[in-house]
Amino acid sequence: MPVKNGDFIKLEYTGKIIETGDIFDTTNEELAEEKGIFSDKKTYGPISIIVGGGHVLKGMEAELEGMEAGEEKTIELAPEDAFGERDPSLMQLVPMSEFKKQGIKPQVGMAITSEGNTGIIRSVSGGRVRLDFNHELAGKNLEYQVKVAEIIEDDTEKVKSMIDLHYPNPNLDSEKHQVTIEDDKVIIAMDEMAKFDQRPYMDVTMARFRIARDIQENMDITTVEFVDSFVKKEEVEESTEEEVSTEEVPEKLTEEETKEE
Repeated sequence: MPVKNGDFIKLEYTGKIIETGDIFDTTNEELAEEKGIFSDKKTYGPISIIVGGGHVLKGMEAELEGMEAGEEKTIELAPEDAFGERDPSLMQLVPMSEFKKQGIKPQVGMAITSEGNTGIIRSVSGGRVRLDFNHELAGKNLEYQVKVAEIIEDDTEKVKSMIDLHYPNPNLDSEKHQVTIEDDKVIIAMDEMAKFDQRPYMDVTMARFRIARDIQENMDITTVEFVDSFVKKEEVEESTEEEVSTEEVPEKLTEEETKEE
């Protein structure tokens, strides 16, 4: 059955810059380690997306439609279908004094966040620092090797796939997420490890909002409920007396042992 708009799928991909051949992203952990782009903050393996849901580049989404489960494909994307052309207005010259005020020693390649936007220092000279706020892949022609690993049909698995997408965490086990669907309502109790998420509260709330939004927009669900339960575990009675094996202690010392004492 070919992939269509609105389908939940699992996707494998590797992206590279056509001009240089450099691989910048992949779902393959071994390849990421080989190319020096591995991140311990990323969960490797097929990613879960909804075709048409805006989870991948629009140019890629259009090419996914019509593919079959297990099918592989090479997709080439021009800048306008990927991360856009470079915008000269996103290049800024900042006086060195501004960095000194904040105790920052600017260096080429350093990432700087300003007013919620992240820029890369491209040059430092003449008492001025050139910051580039363009996306690092802006203006690049890209090639993606993609594979539709699976078309998800089961509703419970669809819900879990959105948790995997919006709440990525290498420490979470998707098999431990509990999903209950009751008519037009879904109740989600995530893996116990999610309770120890140290991210800011707003980040966690936004992740749950995105999970709920995608479920509501693409399934016959009107209510998504997240449940955090803390269940008291039964205490295990511990013996206060140390058990000693009678086999290890002789009932009576031998005459020879008594003399030694």
